[in-house]
Amino acid sequence: MQNSVIHGGVGTILRTSFPREEQEQYLEALRTSLRDGFRILESGGTAIDAVEAAVRYMEDSPFFNAGKGAVYTIGGNIELEASIMDGSNHRASACTLLHHIRNPITLARTMLTTKPPVPHVFLGGAQAEAFARDKELEFVEQGYFYTEKRWKQHIEGLEYPPSNSESKGTVYGKSVPRDHDPNPMGTVGAVAVDREGNIATATSTGGRNNKWDGRIGDTPLIGSGTWAENATCGVSGTGNGEFFIRYAVCHDVASRMRYLGESVQEAAATVVEGLRKVEGEGGVVAVDRYGEVAMPFNSPGMYRGYIRADMEPQVFIFGDD
Repeated sequence: MQNSVIHGGVGTILRTSFPREEQEQYLEALRTSLRDGFRILESGGTAIDAVEAAVRYMEDSPFFNAGKGAVYTIGGNIELEASIMDGSNHRASACTLLHHIRNPITLARTMLTTKPPVPHVFLGGAQAEAFARDKELEFVEQGYFYTEKRWKQHIEGLEYPPSNSESKGTVYGKSVPRDHDPNPMGTVGAVAVDREGNIATATSTGGRNNKWDGRIGDTPLIGSGTWAENATCGVSGTGNGEFFIRYAVCHDVASRMRYLGESVQEAAATVVEGLRKVEGEGGVVAVDRYGEVAMPFNSPGMYRGYIRADMEPQVFIFGDD
């Protein structure tokens, strides 16, 4: 069954501090991303084409922490990363430490499909951007990525950095409201299965607000933030990347399906609950080869949605949606 699922980030997203008009803007952006990807599936396109299109839309939107809406590093820079994986052959490509690529997911896709093939899965920094320039991908100045919201979060994060305990209730001994998150995190991602039964996953992010310059998260690490294989499922993750790296979260979902015979819903829910037990905040979206969808998360909210044939996009933000 052709199907597509996306996420637009996870974290402290509370209904009480989120005006309804702004909620609808996010929901409509999620709907558009789903439609962009599913239109390709309906016309007979591949899952790889579909996930690139869905993620590319979110990279161009100021609402999500990827591309245009990315958060800043502690040094006040934008550093982007992305990855993509083809479940039909386990081929994958990833890029990181990007400063001038408008659409990192398109760079990852280009690495995956260019001829002659790139001999490496992972490129970073100047060499990744040199490859992008050679392939005539779109470059932008750092100012293109600026949004008032992200710059404010950057400044607030410098003023109130997280405590060593990563407590959400206090920051350096000062009381902080639950809806105030000076260090937001978020990632965008898409998983799709096409009419041939092939699965693909794409993930893109600006990382964690005020991360160290040069920090690499889970998004470009195959098996941590991105995974796809036709035999089990495709998975894209969002949340505290350090935990996704330590626990190989996306690969773990597929492994539970392969070795324990769990459904995609059972496997994804168990892995996300395991993150909760070690105080790792996050969520995943996943699709199996039959088009079954899973979207578990352990934080107050996660931008997410799915679409199938003959239906409107189903999009959600809060845990009680």
